[in-house]
Amino acid sequence: MAGGNFMNRVLSYLVNEIVVNGLANSPSFQRFAVRTSKTIEDISNQALKKRQELTEQLKDLSRNIESGKGR
Repeated sequence: MAGGNFMNRVLSYLVNEIVVNGLANSPSFQRFAVRTSKTIEDISNQALKKRQELTEQLKDLSRNIESGKGR
């Protein structure tokens, strides 16, 4: 039983090394990784901008509601 577990770990390690090294040395995978990273960064920046816009709109709405109460 323990021998099977050891063999699984060795095989898993070898496969992992082959896959990681293969991807690390692949120009097409590197291009994919760079494009994906840039896309995620762009989406994050857009989300932050929208969040700031919505926060500002909520502040304006709150001010308008408060100013309407004093009438």
